[in-house]
Amino acid sequence: MAHILVPEGVPGIRSLVMFRPETGKHLYALAQVLLRGESPLTPAERELIATHVSARNNCMFCMNSHAAAARELFKEESNVVDCVIENVLTAPVSPKLKALLTIAGKVQQNGKAVAPEDIVEARSQGANDRDIHDTVLIAATFSMFNRYVDGLASLTPTDPKEYEAMGKRLATVGYALPQPIKN
Repeated sequence: MAHILVPEGVPGIRSLVMFRPETGKHLYALAQVLLRGESPLTPAERELIATHVSARNNCMFCMNSHAAAARELFKEESNVVDCVIENVLTAPVSPKLKALLTIAGKVQQNGKAVAPEDIVEARSQGANDRDIHDTVLIAATFSMFNRYVDGLASLTPTDPKEYEAMGKRLATVGYALPQPIKN
């Protein structure tokens, strides 16, 4: 049960956005730009970064919903998502993405944990300034989203099928504001 009175049965951040749409619209707009806007990183890679950070923050709603979106976007390579959740170092991703996920993990801990050698490693694997920028901003944003969702104890479904539906919606529609529930 959420710590505040949010629409009943609406999971995760969606209920919080419906509670306070004047702030929620900006959060959704930021998610849309970061995860679906123009970037050298694919939407699947960006969802994977959000998933990785959310898993490290133990935010089950965000981890499961973004993992579901990443699985949809990775299509036949969807197993990579669970491999990253389990162990990013052994996951079957490119060395560039592995270096960026390492940076994202450090941002999740503390932005100051990102060391010059992490940036050098990412660059040596082909990352450019925009890749690094987008990775850090996604990691920082999802750390905030995770704390928002968990800090207000929003509904976290336990049925994996609910996340599959969310993943399909996020992969196809993106981050569209939820509509108010009509009584």
